[in-house]
Amino acid sequence: QSPFSCVCFLSALTRNSIGSERQQHSVQHGPCSYTFILPEVEHCQPLKDFQVTNTLQRDSPPEAEPSWQETKLESLESAMENNTQWLQKLENFIQENVRSGMEEMKRAAVHTQTAAMLEMGTNLLSQSAEQTRKLTDVETQVLNQTSRLEIQLLEYSLFTNRLEKHILLQTQEISRLSDKNSFLEQRLLALEARYGKELQGLESEKQQLQELLERQSRLVSQLQGELGSTTLNSTSLQKQQAVLTDTVQQLLAMVNHCNEISNVPKEEPLSFRDCAEIRQSGVTESGIYSIRLPNSTQTVKVFCDMKTRGGGWTVLQHRTNGSVDFHRGWRDYKLGFGELSGEHWLGNDIIHKLTSSQEYSLHVQLKDREGNEAFSQYEHFYIDGEENNYSLHAEHFSGTAGRTSSLTHTGTQFSTKDRDNDRCTCKCSQLASGGWWFEACGPSNLNGIYYPASSSVVRYNGIKWYYWKGPNLMATTTTMMVRPANF
Repeated sequence: QSPFSCVCFLSALTRNSIGSERQQHSVQHGPCSYTFILPEVEHCQPLKDFQVTNTLQRDSPPEAEPSWQETKLESLESAMENNTQWLQKLENFIQENVRSGMEEMKRAAVHTQTAAMLEMGTNLLSQSAEQTRKLTDVETQVLNQTSRLEIQLLEYSLFTNRLEKHILLQTQEISRLSDKNSFLEQRLLALEARYGKELQGLESEKQQLQELLERQSRLVSQLQGELGSTTLNSTSLQKQQAVLTDTVQQLLAMVNHCNEISNVPKEEPLSFRDCAEIRQSGVTESGIYSIRLPNSTQTVKVFCDMKTRGGGWTVLQHRTNGSVDFHRGWRDYKLGFGELSGEHWLGNDIIHKLTSSQEYSLHVQLKDREGNEAFSQYEHFYIDGEENNYSLHAEHFSGTAGRTSSLTHTGTQFSTKDRDNDRCTCKCSQLASGGWWFEACGPSNLNGIYYPASSSVVRYNGIKWYYWKGPNLMATTTTMMVRPANF
């Protein structure tokens, strides 16, 4: 119920019970207004026979009949009790109605707020769903764009890789052509130098021949002049010839007689099989010596190293300054070339005859441009004859020039620029330069082009001993030499 109905109900009750002429008292409590009707108070009449005495009066009234005051008082008390009860009921009623109204108002407010919040939440959910949908669309677009960019990036990467490979191949080809060009330039310079010297020698010989021809012409003229006088003296010459013939016959008879008398044998000169025998004979100086090849009457000159690791080494190959061209053909490597006191190759035929007669060890001495030295030694070494293309046999490796042998495997055949015996279709002798046991080009080539120490470019066709310095070796000195394994 509303506060207005409370006021109306209270007013009706008051009008029915009490007359309108009585005094009223209004009270405002919140939205409700309360009106109270006060009871009438009659004028008090004076007490009859009121006497002043000195006797003590009792508190209780006398036992006379109740007076009008008492009646009025009782009625007032009754009215007060009724009013109090009505007030209590009214208070209870007001509290109940106000409480229920307040609860209803709270429920209404909560309902209203809940509805508003639900509506707001619904709107927010709708907006969130819309934003989520838009974000999903944007994310899908971003993913699609990212995928397209990744595909394009992958295509660019593949294209770049192909370009890099193509550029690398072109660079390698350019480097190879540059190396070949450098080699050809060096060959040309070497040929110019060599043929220049030969031309100078031919010019000198031509001059000498011309001078000789002039002298011969003068001599012929003199002989023609003397021929006449010689003809005149021919008779006396014939007589002298007869005398000389008799004298010669007598001398021949005397010589034959002396040969029959003389039986003293001639001493044969000393001959050595290799430098080790020369060293064992007491020679201690390194130099050029003559040796007689085993099982042969052939005598050859070789350079003997009498200092390295006890001496007695027969030098097969030596390079020190690049003065000799090692990019030669099969015949040159077969017979040997160069100067024994300088750069040279002893010759495959001599190396075969020397190393096949008994067991030899091979010693390879190396030195780079920084002055570092190293060696590789093979306790058992020999090469086959020309019928097997001078196949290599080297075993039991040791030394300081790498942990692994840089020589190719046993059985590898020798190759030159005009006879390719390697196992590669690229013709290693032409690609790497020089004559060597290449196999599939392999990790070594001591007969490659000699580049000076000042050169900073690493070239494939240079001197190589891979397992010592890798591809960066810039060798200044190389020596290959052998001696008997039991030395």
